Amino acid sequence: MAEQQMDNEQKVFDEELLISLLEENDFDTFREEYFDLHPYDRAQFYFRLEPAQRVKIYEYLSPEEMGEIMENIDADDEDYEPLFAEMNPQYAADLLSHMYTDDAVDVLNELDKEQVASYLTIMDKESAEEIKNLLHYEEYTAGSIMTTEFVSIPEHSTVRSAMAILRNKAPGAETIYYTFVINEDRKLVGVVSLRDLITSDEDVLIKDIMSERVVSVSVGDDQEDVARTMKDYDFLALPVVDFQNHLLGIITVDDIIDVLEEEASDDYSKLAGVSDMDSRDRTPLRAARKRLPWLIALLFLGMMTANLIGRFEDTLEQVAILAVFIPLIAGMAGNTGTQALAVAVRSIATGDIKDESKMKLILREAGTGFITGSICGVIVIGIVYVWQDSLFLGVLVGISIFASLIVATLAGSLVPLVMHRFNIDPAVASGPFITTINDIISILIYFGIATSFMSYL
Repeated sequence: MAEQQMDNEQKVFDEELLISLLEENDFDTFREEYFDLHPYDRAQFYFRLEPAQRVKIYEYLSPEEMGEIMENIDADDEDYEPLFAEMNPQYAADLLSHMYTDDAVDVLNELDKEQVASYLTIMDKESAEEIKNLLHYEEYTAGSIMTTEFVSIPEHSTVRSAMAILRNKAPGAETIYYTFVINEDRKLVGVVSLRDLITSDEDVLIKDIMSERVVSVSVGDDQEDVARTMKDYDFLALPVVDFQNHLLGIITVDDIIDVLEEEASDDYSKLAGVSDMDSRDRTPLRAARKRLPWLIALLFLGMMTANLIGRFEDTLEQVAILAVFIPLIAGMAGNTGTQALAVAVRSIATGDIKDESKMKLILREAGTGFITGSICGVIVIGIVYVWQDSLFLGVLVGISIFASLIVATLAGSLVPLVMHRFNIDPAVASGPFITTINDIISILIYFGIATSFMSYL
């Protein structure tokens, strides 16, 4: 086992050898070394090559072999267009026709529409038709990520005939561990595992060994809901049906992993106040364009904060020491609000939050804010009293922190819940957004209390 691992590691680092074989036009040796690598490593090697080197790859590999590489490429959306621009159009079309349909659709969705139309025109008709059937589904739905390369068998088949179908269709199917059973109208009626087929008598009817309790998803379901369903049931594949329960395709676990990664990246980007966290090969201008909308919005909110402080100018002139504690109170409120926001968004994203538990979440966060606010308030009272020798100033700052933390915690949990209620992605209630809102609230609380009790300062 250790020898095999060392051997695999050595192959991963044979990049220089492969490049030299490519440049020396040593066709046979290059193919031998290249196809000895894992498909993922082949894809990574191809992606890291210079354009001129990749052109040689197209001469050395058939469209079918290149299609397998393209399926394993972990590329950004904007990376596909230059890759296909390097290829001969017929080669690219043949490549796409040899990919699994769902993977081909993912690539085509990132290309120019005219380019897509050209490839579909010169592609073989059967592949083009399958791809067109998936292209019309709305992006980020079950239909857009499903594959039509699956094995289905009639319910009245015997195990013997089902195995014959399986052997015939297995080379072109994405997975064979689950075989879905259909009736004469192509409606989904059951599922049978490969294990059941292998262990059952050959003359037994499929309808007698299949499970009729099939979990499926609708073609229009959101991909995030599909991912949650697959996670909950620990499936390797999930059937996709239309409103009449006709079997249209399946979604495999590798597609769901991509969805989970995509959704997690998207949510993290929004929580950070960035529309796109991807940074590979990103120019400063492009990165700035992604971040500016949020920053400009937060700039105007920040101006509101400055204006609010300006309205308490008289209070600050009389007791200048109050200004020292503004960053402390605003920072504590912002941090607490972001923590509550993260908890609420995660509960919504994982599906843990149900209608009956929303109030429970709010009450729990309110209780958390009360406890943390009380403890932090008491600590601040002691520190300010020792530092400034003023018990009342300490009490004022402590009460302000206590109230600000409760309100900030409630805001951090309520805002995403309200947005979710109106079918708005709660992740857009980003950390910077909640922080700025809580800055305004905490300063209003702080100076409101200070102004009310000015005579005691």
